[in-house]
Amino acid sequence: MYKLSRRVWNGFFFSGNVMHILADAPALSTATGLFLILAIGLALSFEFVNGFHDTANAVATVIYTHTLPPWIAVIWSGCWNLIGVLTSTGAVAFSILALLPVELVVNIGSSTGFAMVFALLISAIIWNLGTWYLGLPASSSHTLIGSIMGVGLANSMLAKGHVFGEGVNWHKVTEVFTSLLVSPVVGFVCSALLLLAMKALIKRKDLYTAPAKDVPPPIAIRSLLVLTCTGVSFAHGSNDGQKGMGLILLILIGIIPGAYALNMGANSADVKKLAATSNSVAMVLDAHAVGATVDPKDAPDTLSDYLKTTGVVSGKTYAALALMNHRIGSELVGKQSYRDFSADQVKAVRTDMYLVSGTIGKLTTQNLITNNDEKKSLTAYKAQLTSATQYIPTWVKFAVALSLGLGTMIGWKRIVTTVGEKIGKEHLTYAQGASAELVAMATIGAADMFGLPVSTTHVLSSGVAGTMAANHSGLQMNTLRNLLLAWVLTLPVCLILGAGTFAAGLFLIFTSPIGKILFIAGLIVFGVIVWTLWRAFASRVIAENKELAPASAM
Repeated sequence: MYKLSRRVWNGFFFSGNVMHILADAPALSTATGLFLILAIGLALSFEFVNGFHDTANAVATVIYTHTLPPWIAVIWSGCWNLIGVLTSTGAVAFSILALLPVELVVNIGSSTGFAMVFALLISAIIWNLGTWYLGLPASSSHTLIGSIMGVGLANSMLAKGHVFGEGVNWHKVTEVFTSLLVSPVVGFVCSALLLLAMKALIKRKDLYTAPAKDVPPPIAIRSLLVLTCTGVSFAHGSNDGQKGMGLILLILIGIIPGAYALNMGANSADVKKLAATSNSVAMVLDAHAVGATVDPKDAPDTLSDYLKTTGVVSGKTYAALALMNHRIGSELVGKQSYRDFSADQVKAVRTDMYLVSGTIGKLTTQNLITNNDEKKSLTAYKAQLTSATQYIPTWVKFAVALSLGLGTMIGWKRIVTTVGEKIGKEHLTYAQGASAELVAMATIGAADMFGLPVSTTHVLSSGVAGTMAANHSGLQMNTLRNLLLAWVLTLPVCLILGAGTFAAGLFLIFTSPIGKILFIAGLIVFGVIVWTLWRAFASRVIAENKELAPASAM
């Protein structure tokens, strides 16, 4: 325990995080410093709103059944969210980032790169706030991924020399959406089966009755519900809690590359090992590049083109890969730490490593490296490059976990009421809550092992619906209709929001002052129209919820 505490403490203050911000702050202009605060604040706002939705699901059963008072439940859940975030590998965060267009990730410090990040966050926050206001447990995962797809599609339309759709990593989209679509089915079926198994094996009548108002459950049931809340909170932190971390890292890389473009926590042995591995694989890559040449200035673009969805391997791909690998090896010669690079150098080295790592990954995935020994050595090299470029600063994990916890403390009640009262025609029982949360905990934990994002909201809400169906409690079809409508609309609406916000950002950056004024005026008019329609829709949904809700147990 002492070692873990010491490692967390040292990581927070000395692993190239807070100290680097303080060191770089004097070099930043006032405008840049304010922009940094605004960008990180927006990213943490996304996690704050995420707490309204996803973390609220984790505490829904313990609050609704009076197992724990709300303030204790939220703090307890927040602590386990923090532990989950701190112990996470970052795989889910970078799985999300893999959906972004390669050229925007590589050029994250550009105006276009920042327009991308702001578009993602603003569109995701708008949809999450809207669905929370209606008490609909929509998925933050679907929200963010829909926004990413919108930005990718808009970028492919607006950027010169692009084919529509090639800005989206469709292979990764398919992989991610498979997990997002399968997980609610797993939640519904497995929760229903688990409840039926509990009823067959555990003959405690009080386990299957709705909680009385302000009366806590027996100690055994209480312990079970606290355990499931703990597990879901930990699993949520280790999976869903990662979504904003990668975006915060992109912001830091774009504004303070000297401190964050590479993992400054890497020691001298790591740097020397990477240099040695780069030299050892050079012969392999040079052999594949025989007979092909590429201009050194064109090498990054050659690999970027290959990494697009429509990219096809050619002799120039291997030549560019070999050339950039030699560049990495020469850049690391004599270096004891990544801190030895200047800010401009470290950003260039990161770009080289990112492109080489991604190209090796795509070549091996497509089975274009057929020799097993070569594949093994290149895979090991890719892992070293990934550890240098894909990492999450410890202070970012703390900030994200804190934002999630604060969001839950403020916005928990709407989602808890929906989960507890408005999915079924009867109140949620202890056994139903425990079944849904046990399945959610296991499903999210399994997805985290494979680095796949899943929606805590979808898994738990579908789990509650499954237990209601298995218990013959009946389902409130209007509530389910609204839930399904929110789930179905999340992707296309966020896609449109992401694309529109990204295009608007580019327009504001590159157009004339008069054009900006006209655009803002048009945006205000459009906003008023959308707000009017939204209010009408929201009033109808809220009225339906009041009519359908059974007498509250809260």
